[in-house]
Amino acid sequence: MTDQTFISKSDRTHRAILESAYSLFSSQGYAATSMRQIADSAKLALGSIYNHFSSKEEIFQAIISERHPFIRIIPVLKDAKGETMEEFLRNAAVSLVEELEKHPEFINLMLIELVEFKGKHAAILFEILFPEVMTIAGRIGTFQDKLRPIPLPLLMRAFLGMFVSYFLTGLLLKDMMPAEMRENSLDLFVDIFLNGIKQSPEMTSMKPAI
Repeated sequence: MTDQTFISKSDRTHRAILESAYSLFSSQGYAATSMRQIADSAKLALGSIYNHFSSKEEIFQAIISERHPFIRIIPVLKDAKGETMEEFLRNAAVSLVEELEKHPEFINLMLIELVEFKGKHAAILFEILFPEVMTIAGRIGTFQDKLRPIPLPLLMRAFLGMFVSYFLTGLLLKDMMPAEMRENSLDLFVDIFLNGIKQSPEMTSMKPAI
């Protein structure tokens, strides 16, 4: 057996463990998943898992580093098109929501991280993602549209927070929402993000007298 064969087999085993754990964590939760279940799902002996990971949390940490929703979202945002800031942010928001809709299990990972671990792995994600987020923020800063003096990292936090919450509230409320909460909702969210909720002075002056 060559070194290359050994490395390839080791890598395949590593991937099988992560795939099985990801599926189990997403479907039944972290606490309800045992190392033996992961081994059985991956068709491995229990001892084989410990050759790759020392604990269930270490497996979860590896999954978070590779598959946290933002790991998939950031490249999608970087690929968004737009000649103006409004076009870019509108396309980015649509792409973000569409990506989340393709992978609803992402939310389970986020909830496990928040509920089970109180966000303790956030430092790993921040180190991975912050430079990428700032690349997107830098692109926003290149548009000629007049921006309020808001720090670009805070602007990106607001953008991600607003449209991830858009997806989450839609997932939770679904058909319970009245029509006013569903019709053109994403376009209106983008408009609120760009322009706020206060009427412009021009719109105020156009209001009919009572």
